[in-house]
Amino acid sequence: MTPRETCRQLDDLGYALLPAVMDAALFSRLRERVQELFMQEGEAAGSEFKIEQGARRLANLVNKGAIFHEIILHPRVLPLVRHVLQGSVKLSSLNARSANPQRDTPQPLHCDMSALPDERGSWVCNTVWMLDDFTEDNGALRVVPGSHCWGRLPQEALADPLADHPRQRVITGAAGSVIVLNAHLWHGGLANRTTRPRTAVHAFYCRRDKPQQLHQRQWLAPDVQASLAPNLRELLALDDASNDADCGQHYVRSGFLGQ
Repeated sequence: MTPRETCRQLDDLGYALLPAVMDAALFSRLRERVQELFMQEGEAAGSEFKIEQGARRLANLVNKGAIFHEIILHPRVLPLVRHVLQGSVKLSSLNARSANPQRDTPQPLHCDMSALPDERGSWVCNTVWMLDDFTEDNGALRVVPGSHCWGRLPQEALADPLADHPRQRVITGAAGSVIVLNAHLWHGGLANRTTRPRTAVHAFYCRRDKPQQLHQRQWLAPDVQASLAPNLRELLALDDASNDADCGQHYVRSGFLGQ
């Protein structure tokens, strides 16, 4: 698809799959670093955000390597995030999630942060960097196209958000691809019924007038902050005094973030 067609799909359906966004070098370095961090952090992995039964998580990844700075600024992905958020963008959090093998429980349909659009429109956008193939058997993402426009949360509208939805689609694709998701869209990870984990990195963005899910100035080490180029500082809102108004350990509303 052309960039214009991709933007139209994001408007209409609420998601777009970008095949082969990562070249071999970027993919290899990203996957290697994620696996290193899982080994280094062990049972504490993801504790800056949350520990999740049935999955392994990493959090605060901007603090943990320059490879993560590359993906949040990626020239094919960030313009699409800007489109969803109408040009007003900052990084909210950067995490990884690995769905454990042989898990029978899917995620319920949800909107990230339990967020609904406000009078200005959409204010959350998620990007899913696929480090494994996404298949129907290993915990791929299911979505309900168009639900980002409905102005309702699935847990309020559905009798059982865990059940299949009659309009749902499953997004499958090859490792190295990226899913851009209007995060108001109803979505959820399927069960991983295979014998191998299914891993992805989630770069989650919000509109600049909203608080970050992980307050970057608080969590980034001083030497990391000092090393960042101006475009990264701007994306992380490090020099935005108004961003401190909602400073806290986490900004976590009820609901899920990430697949």
